[in-house]
Amino acid sequence: MTLSGPWSSGLRAGLGGAGGWERLVEADGWLGRGVLLGGEGALGEAAPVDRGRVDIGWATLMGVRHPATVSWTDPVRSPGERTPPNTALAHAEAACRAAVQAAAQYAAHQAAAELLAAEAVRTRQRVRALRRRWIPRLRGELQAVELALEEGEHEDAVRRRWAASRRGAR
Repeated sequence: MTLSGPWSSGLRAGLGGAGGWERLVEADGWLGRGVLLGGEGALGEAAPVDRGRVDIGWATLMGVRHPATVSWTDPVRSPGERTPPNTALAHAEAACRAAVQAAAQYAAHQAAAELLAAEAVRTRQRVRALRRRWIPRLRGELQAVELALEEGEHEDAVRRRWAASRRGAR
């Protein structure tokens, strides 16, 4: 059991910063040792019935709702459940918990980065549309309205002068 494949380089880069890749490699090593010592049946016996839980806390940044916090709850082994049949599987269980916690953190950070990057792209598109289409069109309309107002003021001034000259002629 080795950690290789087309996905491993991206996962290594993502998990490497938080020490997650080392946790994953450690878990893989302990898991391999545990299976070698106890067989594949021992792996099924080592798993607790309860499941771990990952809760994601959400926040808003730049108007984008994104995952912000990750909380991990370890599965609880009941007193009646069997413990892992060998110490390698016990170490593998602890290492897998740490690796899953690191992976959940990585996934939340990656999702937040992707959501914020997508919003930045949409914002750039909106700004470009404003600069190329809306602003020039609105400037043209503003000039037309200002011209109409100026013409109306000129017409009013002409009417006032005409009315004043008509009153003075009487």
